[in-house]
Amino acid sequence: MQRFANPTRFMSIANAVLPWLTGFAILLFAVGLYLTFFVAPPDYQQGETVKIMFIHVPSAWLAMMGYTVIALSSIGSLVWRHPLADVSAKTAAPIGACFTLLALITGSLWGKPMWGTYWVWDARLTSVLVLFFLYLGLIALWQAIDEPSRAGRASAILALVGFVNVPIIKFSVDWWNTLHQPASVARLDGPAIHSSILVPLLVMAAAFMCLFFVLHLLAMRTEILRRRVEALRVTQVERAAAAAPAVA
Repeated sequence: MQRFANPTRFMSIANAVLPWLTGFAILLFAVGLYLTFFVAPPDYQQGETVKIMFIHVPSAWLAMMGYTVIALSSIGSLVWRHPLADVSAKTAAPIGACFTLLALITGSLWGKPMWGTYWVWDARLTSVLVLFFLYLGLIALWQAIDEPSRAGRASAILALVGFVNVPIIKFSVDWWNTLHQPASVARLDGPAIHSSILVPLLVMAAAFMCLFFVLHLLAMRTEILRRRVEALRVTQVERAAAAAPAVA
């Protein structure tokens, strides 16, 4: 893995993968949206409101997956000192925050007709809100510390401490009596959703996952270029400072 952590090699791989991954994401979204609006039937209880789920559920999954990517990258940064680990963690945070916010908004829109209110201090909802604040905290910490290495270490520690919230989100509906419905896809006895709803949901989830990795690769590539420009600027300033006494 060390050779793939080389920024130059990563840039080469990203440039080759991004066009294909972007095209695949567009295709999945086209198929998923067609299945969502023209194939998936209304739910017998929720009616057309069930179609919010095709955005809400993938967003919630990506919110947890994004933080998992940050936690794994943080381990790579603290333990193995991979050059791209902190780049991965830093760039995943804004993307994960956006998916978390989308999950909260769509969940509120679904909750109004189903529960009669946009928000309740339910265990699942509250833990997802905590996840959103953790994302914001990581972003703020990266912005507050100028030196990338120090910022990476501090953010990695915070990310690993905050990761305890991810299993809480996942199992909150099993540990506590909550309004939020229990898991209906990833179950030991099989999905509790009819295939007419399950298939569009899985296609949309795959599309969202591809979108996440497209955005993540683009953000990582941009961050690498930004750091190279910054390093070049610092080098030029140091050379100019060293040459100034000689000229004088």
